[in-house]
Amino acid sequence: MSEFRTIRVEAISRVEGEGALHIRLRGGQVEQVQLRIYEPPRFFEALLRGRPLEEVPDITARICGICPVAYQMTAVHALEAALGVAPPPAIRQLRRLLYCGEWIESHTLHIHFLHAPDFLGYDSGIEMAADHPREVHRGLRLKKHGNQLLEVLGGRAIHPINVAVGGFHRAPRREELAALIPDFEWCLDAAVEMTQWVAGFDFPAFQRPYEMVALVHPDEYPFNEGDVASSSGFRIPVAEYERQFEEQHVSHSTALQSQQKSSDKPYLVGPLARMQLNRERLMPTARRLADEIGFAAMSNNPYTSIVARALEVVHAVEEALSILKTYRPTQPAKIACPHRAGEGCAATEAPRGLIYHRYRVNEAGAVEFAKIVPPTSQNQRQIEDDLRELLPGILAEPDDRLARLCERLVRNYDPCISCSTHFLKLHWDRA
Repeated sequence: MSEFRTIRVEAISRVEGEGALHIRLRGGQVEQVQLRIYEPPRFFEALLRGRPLEEVPDITARICGICPVAYQMTAVHALEAALGVAPPPAIRQLRRLLYCGEWIESHTLHIHFLHAPDFLGYDSGIEMAADHPREVHRGLRLKKHGNQLLEVLGGRAIHPINVAVGGFHRAPRREELAALIPDFEWCLDAAVEMTQWVAGFDFPAFQRPYEMVALVHPDEYPFNEGDVASSSGFRIPVAEYERQFEEQHVSHSTALQSQQKSSDKPYLVGPLARMQLNRERLMPTARRLADEIGFAAMSNNPYTSIVARALEVVHAVEEALSILKTYRPTQPAKIACPHRAGEGCAATEAPRGLIYHRYRVNEAGAVEFAKIVPPTSQNQRQIEDDLRELLPGILAEPDDRLARLCERLVRNYDPCISCSTHFLKLHWDRA
């Protein structure tokens, strides 16, 4: 008679939301893997309907406390497309600077406190600090300076309030940004040191044939503009995103799961995808460092996402420094955006991967329709596929060890800030 084993993690602790992991095996074979998201839906898309379009940036910022800029930027680009307006280069440059701040604070938090403990054998960043105080202090300071950039440009670090359709409510003074230059010069050296540190970690031998998807731009590493491209070779304008990808409801999750329409297969978004498709557009220091550490050989191993994130921090700091040193206040800080009926979409690159918004507005400037596709919903099926591939080789492990290995794989994706801590107690049912 076949042996049945059911592995359940009833609740994933300290996550931005509520979820569980359910794995069922039959006769030593993996039969089912489900990353269950059971938090009640928050209905942001429905909440936006009927609201003035000017309120959308502040509302969408509340979707996430770690990457609010990604939601704001994608929303304003989509709404500007609906209104048929395009802010000038000076506003576009400030938007890239704001994105730099978010990537720095988000990536450095994940690297130092949520992911590095997995490679060094600690249960938490706090425990790791006892033996690695210098690294932990570096991470805290890098995150602090990323937050400072958000405060100056966004009005505050959490849920910024200075972002507007058409630009910013207020442009920063030149001296406000110039004051950040010395700290960001330190940040560049610290980010290089951080990247060299994580590149020396011992990575499990786990390669996957990913379909990687990210924005690509002819002149720059992608933040908030570009086409949607894939490692398989397709490249489409953002307006065709929904022809290529679709969201599916699955019974075990209140979060929608994305897949490719043509093949019903999952795909990967995030730092690994961006690096594979845009490496030649990294800033000079980051590109040179990628060559020095041999990153090309790591690109299909999900555990090396920590190195990709570190390289992106180097890039973000270097680009931020370039803008800080040349900034001149733009006037006006926000262009006029007259109301008209229209529909527009946009995609940007959140720290965790591609994010897509589409809006329809009426002549009065009210939102009639909203669609938001976050990175985690796009990666959820790929996470489950990775677990199916990983499990056969670790089933002989003790229960607690098996749970930790599954968590470690999930943390490669940084699906939200707290998902990189430990799951609750793992329960096994054996028949």
